[in-house]
Amino acid sequence: AKLAKYRPQNISNTIIILLILFVTTQKVMGILEKIQETEKEIARTQKNKATEYHLGLLKAKLAKYRAQLIEAPKSGAGKGEGFDVMKSGDARVALIGFPSVGKSTLLNKLTSTQSACASYEFTTLTCIPGVIEYHGANIQLLDLPGIIEGASQGKGRGRQVIAVARTADLVLMMLDAAKGDVQRELLEKELENVGIRLNKRRPNIYVKIKKGGGMSINSMVTLTKMSEKLAQLILHEYKIFNVEVLFREDCTTEEFIDVIIGNRVYLKCVYCYNKIDQISLEEVDRLAHRPSSLVISCELDLNLDRLLAKLWEFLALIRVYTKKRGEPPDFSNPLILRTSSAVEHVCHSVHRTLVGQFRYALVWGTSTKYNPQRVGLHHRVDDEDVIQIVKK
Repeated sequence: AKLAKYRPQNISNTIIILLILFVTTQKVMGILEKIQETEKEIARTQKNKATEYHLGLLKAKLAKYRAQLIEAPKSGAGKGEGFDVMKSGDARVALIGFPSVGKSTLLNKLTSTQSACASYEFTTLTCIPGVIEYHGANIQLLDLPGIIEGASQGKGRGRQVIAVARTADLVLMMLDAAKGDVQRELLEKELENVGIRLNKRRPNIYVKIKKGGGMSINSMVTLTKMSEKLAQLILHEYKIFNVEVLFREDCTTEEFIDVIIGNRVYLKCVYCYNKIDQISLEEVDRLAHRPSSLVISCELDLNLDRLLAKLWEFLALIRVYTKKRGEPPDFSNPLILRTSSAVEHVCHSVHRTLVGQFRYALVWGTSTKYNPQRVGLHHRVDDEDVIQIVKK
């Protein structure tokens, strides 16, 4: 703003934008150098009791530098071009993978959307949404551009791809079966660097930052992977001096840092190995038995029905059918809800004012002891239950 106020009239806006971009680039390069130096120091430091606190501080610094790297630049150069896709349907699935692994082909097979497919890399340059219709649910599938190694540092539009992945309900990681586990390890590392935790649950640690009163660190279990002194050093590294911490479970240093930073996203992930027609049966059997993994062939339409069932299972969706008094249930248009949803959620799905007029509900299905059963708002429904709501 000061530069715009005092600049001569003959200096164009283009030069000013270039200057701002140059300063921002220099700042990013400085953060990248700090990240590389910290990673090298962690790699050459021996892991033992004497170096435990030193390694914990290095990991805290590394997480802080990575958080600075993925922050949006606060410059006047504009927001840049991103992937602005409106969230629609009952759930969102992000299709992530390296270039030319079959993401666009899978989108064309599962949805009515047509995405460009070719034998060369980077055929898809923007986010292409499609809709999977399965069990009466509309599942939004996003075909994202292929990411490369270093995507967490902004290479190859990696930041835009990862930003969309953070808003998804499930990550479908597309892998080339002919390349073994190399792609899987690289993609997991890139997503880990930007705060996306795959197939993990949030650590059960209570952290409350206060205005005063000092630092209180307690644990309900015996800490074997870190100590309270190390937790205190990590909190000091983040300039947190007045805080209450309660460990409800044994956790690692990395998990404690994740809780302190607070911007981590915990997503379920399905690892999908494509092109199994190019590898041996022994390798197919090995990949198929890996946790959360599935083997398919988009070219030969192999195992695509099992992939849809796997997505439905990991999204934890259920169908609830409604019934009017004196009429048969409406099996053509189910309500799509999350697992462990209650009758109250069913009322909100029908109409937001229905809860205020609710008297009781009659439920047929596996969630009841007998059919029909009269239930209240807090009764949890199961998949394919039939419900009739009675108003006051």
